[in-house]
Amino acid sequence: MPKPPAPLDLLLLPTWLVPVEPAGVVFKEYALGIRDGLIAFIGPRTELGRFKADEVRELPGCLLAPGLINAHGHAAMTLFRGMADDLPLMTWLQDHIWPAEGRWVDEAFVRDGTDLAIAEQLKGGITCFSDMYFYPKIASECVHESGIRAQIAIPLLDFPIPGARSFDEGLNLGVELFGDLRHHPRISIAFGPHAPYTVNDDNLEKVRVVAEELDAPIQMHIHETASEVQQSLEQRGERPLTRLARLGLLGPSLQAVHMTQVSDEDLALLVESNTSVVHCPESNLKLASGFCPVERLWQAGVNVAIGTDGAASNNDLDLLGETRTAALLAKAVAGSASALDVHRALRMATLNGARALGLDTVTGSLEIGKAADLVAFDLSGLAQQPIYDPVSQLIYASGRDCVKHVWVAGKALLEDGRLTRMDEQALHATAVAWGQRIAGHTE
Repeated sequence: MPKPPAPLDLLLLPTWLVPVEPAGVVFKEYALGIRDGLIAFIGPRTELGRFKADEVRELPGCLLAPGLINAHGHAAMTLFRGMADDLPLMTWLQDHIWPAEGRWVDEAFVRDGTDLAIAEQLKGGITCFSDMYFYPKIASECVHESGIRAQIAIPLLDFPIPGARSFDEGLNLGVELFGDLRHHPRISIAFGPHAPYTVNDDNLEKVRVVAEELDAPIQMHIHETASEVQQSLEQRGERPLTRLARLGLLGPSLQAVHMTQVSDEDLALLVESNTSVVHCPESNLKLASGFCPVERLWQAGVNVAIGTDGAASNNDLDLLGETRTAALLAKAVAGSASALDVHRALRMATLNGARALGLDTVTGSLEIGKAADLVAFDLSGLAQQPIYDPVSQLIYASGRDCVKHVWVAGKALLEDGRLTRMDEQALHATAVAWGQRIAGHTE
């Protein structure tokens, strides 16, 4: 007689379940079971007779989906939210953000700003995010304590930055952190050369060698603006992506952030190398940086993920809202109302993000054996009625306020919209205090 399966730790009973893989599927009256932090069962409720569960949770009116993945951001910049709005990218960076960072960014700033970002992201249904910012060790400690999943991209520039007096010091600190965290269940380390215009060829070669030796990803701002591409053509006689290809950086481990400028030559390089693109539509719109041609990339076979960028240029870390913007913008850019349909948009915010970060065997879809990184969206509100297609209502008619529950590796980090591990009142007070301190010196 077959041995009965071990009891489930948690059994979830949503109205709808969207696995993302297989693509385009919505299951109704299905159940999902979790054991030891992993998805152990997905199937019709009629099959539940053979399972026992320590806890059963009914989720009426809820759509259960993979947790959202924010594939690019600068977490601690939440403390600069709204500080220098309505300015072009280089003015924003050179005249406002870089001076502010030089004055204010230290370990305390990064800890408080990253905690604020994690809390905001969890409340918005994000279970995994990529962070590229100063003092990455501090950010990794915040991730560890919070329970969320993250890729920490080590910031690398040719000039001194907060926490690293030189490029080589930053790279060495990154290698050390990689070694310290290589077995961490929720944190992965990537290397983050800032952009082609802030990192020279010799240093990019160092990044390539180290990343290959460690089998680590690389995340980089690439082709963010037309002026970046034009400047490279004038100074080097080649486009930034062509230069990166020549240096051997393109490939499945590279996460090319922004890519608002994509020529036929660029597209061929992305496709041939299997490089992922991380689309940040709202930051690009706000800074008037340009439009990433998402549908063109997708149809060519490029993996396109989505990110919020930092809260200083967005100004929120709302990936559900970002995905809606991406879906709408893709249609206008492609000149086609059928571009980036809702199921592909959700895939971009989940499994494509996991694939870009090298985590698609771990998270990004609801499949047995993957981590139980889940979000329950409550679609019972007046604004979502009537429901013909729950994924359409999620993308086009819902905001992050409909996020009800969030689990990472099977652990509840958001219950009924309330954080379980983080003190919202304390976070609020800390953020206000930072704002008062910074504003008192910038007015």
